[in-house]
Amino acid sequence: MAQKIVTVYTDDLTGAESEEVQTRTFSLDGVNYEIDLVSDNYDKLFEALAPFIANGRKLGRSVGRRRSRKESTDGPSAAEIRAWARENGHQVNDRGRVPASTREAYQKAH
Repeated sequence: MAQKIVTVYTDDLTGAESEEVQTRTFSLDGVNYEIDLVSDNYDKLFEALAPFIANGRKLGRSVGRRRSRKESTDGPSAAEIRAWARENGHQVNDRGRVPASTREAYQKAH
């Protein structure tokens, strides 16, 4: 007997199916949350939280934080660089790889 297992990735915000869905984690008031989002919806979440993140105190990263397969474990996420780039007059796409020149500009500014 043959068996076929199909994994369906679904965006928790929209319910849309996509192979680009990634699991993201965040915390608020000591409660950890996990949500599965496509990159556009993660960008929306990050942009909504950006003013609070910018004015908050960083405590460090949690040991169990998950990152995209495509993201390095060192340095800022693509969403963080995109948010900085937009605030500083750089044009970046909502999706895909962040250009090396934009990453370099971010690193020089930080």
